[in-house]
Amino acid sequence: EENVRVVLERREIGDWAAFLQKLDHAQPDVLLVDLAQLADPLEDVIRQIKATSGSPMVIVVHPEADPVTILRAIRSQADEFIYPPVKEDLHRALERMAAERAQLRAGTRPRGKIVGFLSAKGGSGATTLACHLAVELQRQTRLSVLVADYDVYNGVVGFLMKTQNRYSVLDAVDNVHRLDLNFWKALISDGAPGVEVIAAPGAPVFGRERGFEEFRDVLRFVRSNYDWTLVDLGRGLTPLVLSVLDEIDSLFLITTVDIPALHQAKAVVQTLLDRGYPSHRLHLVLNRVPKRMEITMAELERMIGTPVYETIPNDYPALYDAYAEGRLLPEKSRLGRSFSRVAAKIAGRQAPQKRGIFFAGVA
Repeated sequence: EENVRVVLERREIGDWAAFLQKLDHAQPDVLLVDLAQLADPLEDVIRQIKATSGSPMVIVVHPEADPVTILRAIRSQADEFIYPPVKEDLHRALERMAAERAQLRAGTRPRGKIVGFLSAKGGSGATTLACHLAVELQRQTRLSVLVADYDVYNGVVGFLMKTQNRYSVLDAVDNVHRLDLNFWKALISDGAPGVEVIAAPGAPVFGRERGFEEFRDVLRFVRSNYDWTLVDLGRGLTPLVLSVLDEIDSLFLITTVDIPALHQAKAVVQTLLDRGYPSHRLHLVLNRVPKRMEITMAELERMIGTPVYETIPNDYPALYDAYAEGRLLPEKSRLGRSFSRVAAKIAGRQAPQKRGIFFAGVA
């Protein structure tokens, strides 16, 4: 077909993490999945596919149209199910999907990105990165950016960004049933030009039990209203952190290179992978890296169990001076240049203008 272009095709998937990264890059509108060739459970495959940045629609292909298989595909959140002869059914399915995508693009803004920052242990630097990268992302992309402090007992995003609002993220959580833009605007503060902040409480708030679903609902709300949301998740895998991971597109695990921090980072990585968290959405950042390390990068990656996404040099005196003066680091400082590089990497390339409908296949 003139308006259909194949951007990716694989008959066998040996490394799912690598394939999902390619899918993130290609961003097809539609993915064909041959059910007969899958080794993994269909629901897991579709969940991982739809979690990629393009969130493609999924067409399941199977040699037979037995009701059990069709029901399995539907329950696994497949968008279409087709069987031989596939030509006419595929043509109709692609036409329906193209129409749905056109309506979606015409009627709604693009889904915003939600990026989480988690310290392996206290003082690793998740808050520092979240605040500086928010400013850099806005400067480089000119898009709307929010910093959300989900470290509800110890969060200092509001302090670092010099916000004045007496309301916090807990006010959004407690009133999620009435959350709209007018109510939301009363809760947030301007942290920097083009960057808005929803802070943690100024002091720990005890005595009220809050359901995790409300925290997830707040993230769903901000996704539809901001291009970028950077969430400070505090330190360690708390029950709250684990409950919101499905709403976060990319998780940046921040660690320093001292032994206790690396030990904690390894434990976090292992726990996440054991729980089925997609490895391509987990990014390890080494913070305050000295000029000389006693361990090679390859050895460190093997020890922790995941590749290093980026490294940030150690310039603690400059950071201390900036915070003492009530400001963030300037863009052209040593650390500022590192933050600029990481922000550019997170933002990625500009998506090409799409013509027609792109699709990929996996057998």
